[in-house]
Amino acid sequence: MKKIKVVIAGALGKMGQETMQAVLREEDLELAALVDVRKLDELYNGTIVSGKEVFTVDTDLNQAIQRTRPDVLIDFTNPQSVFSNAKIALQNGISCVLGTTGLNDIEIDQLEKLAAVKEIGVAIIPNFAIGAVLMMKFAQEAAQYFSDVEIIELHHDQKLDAPSGTAIKTAAMINENRSLKAPKNMKEYEKLAGARGGDGNGVRIHSVRLPGLVAHQEVIFGGAGQTLTIRHDTIDRACFMPGVIMVTKKIIHHRGLILGMENLL
Repeated sequence: MKKIKVVIAGALGKMGQETMQAVLREEDLELAALVDVRKLDELYNGTIVSGKEVFTVDTDLNQAIQRTRPDVLIDFTNPQSVFSNAKIALQNGISCVLGTTGLNDIEIDQLEKLAAVKEIGVAIIPNFAIGAVLMMKFAQEAAQYFSDVEIIELHHDQKLDAPSGTAIKTAAMINENRSLKAPKNMKEYEKLAGARGGDGNGVRIHSVRLPGLVAHQEVIFGGAGQTLTIRHDTIDRACFMPGVIMVTKKIIHHRGLILGMENLL
């Protein structure tokens, strides 16, 4: 059986390290390369050890690709790096699994076109947790019956982008199903700028960033005499790994853009 060769970008981050261990546990996956822009010479001497294996950590993705010729890039870097990394991978005929959020519509459109030209797949996944995907789908279903809704997303204080990709995706899914848009309160004003959160096409999104959090989101619907709250909590990053592995194995059989893990379940 031919193994799927994987390169992980952002390998020294928390998600990158979890992904490395998950890939190593899979018999049909091969960890081909690790990439991270952080310098390792002083602490790691340029390598990282997992069990009995020693892996070189590259700081240049293109060099790692040329040396190892992987099949799939898994990216857990940051909003400033993910677009460039994905372009490099796609131009080299490598399928992409992008867990880094922060891509804008223009960048997503460019990646979609490049994947189509190269006839390979690129998956942009705001959230790899099965429970989070279900939370978004339940919210989409509830939107048929409740037109008034707001989203609160909560993440650790090291997350760079706000709102989260999951919150943006949730708002888009709600708007696909919301038959009646809530009328705007014309008397409302903010005594502090941003107090009412961001406007996701009529869905207010509030972002919280605090140490001690991992990834959490609640969608609150309001109606006459009642509220409905749909919430998902990530307790440990290990919950993302089944989704990461599933998408990695499936993406090599797809062509073009996949936006959201629900499209692969």
